[in-house]
Amino acid sequence: MEEPPSPLLGCSKPHLEKLTLGITRILESSPGVTEVTILEKAPAERHMISSWEQKNNCVLPEDVKNFYLMTNGFHMTWSVKLDEHIIPLGSMAINSISKLTQLNQSSMYSLPNAPTLADLEDDTQEGSENQPEKPHFDSRSVIFELDPCNGNGKVCLVYKRGKPALAQDTEIWFLDRALYWHFLTDTFTAYYRLLITHLGLPQWQYAFTSYGISPQAKQWFSMYKPITYNTNLLTEEADSFVNKLDPSKVFKSKNKTLIPKKKGPVQPAGSQKGPSGPPSTPKSSSGSGNPVRK
Repeated sequence: MEEPPSPLLGCSKPHLEKLTLGITRILESSPGVTEVTILEKAPAERHMISSWEQKNNCVLPEDVKNFYLMTNGFHMTWSVKLDEHIIPLGSMAINSISKLTQLNQSSMYSLPNAPTLADLEDDTQEGSENQPEKPHFDSRSVIFELDPCNGNGKVCLVYKRGKPALAQDTEIWFLDRALYWHFLTDTFTAYYRLLITHLGLPQWQYAFTSYGISPQAKQWFSMYKPITYNTNLLTEEADSFVNKLDPSKVFKSKNKTLIPKKKGPVQPAGSQKGPSGPPSTPKSSSGSGNPVRK
């Protein structure tokens, strides 16, 4: 049974400070950030890791083993407060060893003739000189889900040589919702640093794709800038517009002051005074139209 999330008040626990790389201090000092929490999990036992390796015929990299020996999974969240409303925003997650499941074995359909991921694979998306060869959904690669990314895609631990899979053949890739692959890092340690330094902002993995993050995500990126991030990805394009928000003004408390409405001058009911100009000259009572001379 998992323990309930606990607030990180200054991250007083040394192991949590080590696990989060001190990122909680940055979040707690950011304007509008509230409810920084982490789901504490007990370390995985060595027999659980050995059992996983035997079951999947794969050897876990040493950095992945060391991570699970420290904590059996990771989940840290934080929210922002806007006009008295709390909005969940940041999320950093690594699946537990029991949920580190092979991607092409998790069936979405129960029908016998339903298409598999291998059937939907785009063989035209091959690697280039600057990009490693992409993973495959068939037996050429073995793919395990590390992070479901809140439905925005999947971060995967990929064995590039098939089974039996060796630890040195692993890479970390991002699978977007259109089933296109995007290379992230060579090692789990490098990916974990990316996860922490990007603060778990929504859709941050798309910063490593050719099409980049969405305009809505750019708003949050400009307000809560990741620690290590290419700011060129936030530059405005000619055909796009991104509001530039100032966090100090967005989260500033507003005291509404009632301003009395100004009322115009009230004229007497019997007044027939013209709108402007000098008064008209009085005419003679004789009806001749000439002024009266004295």
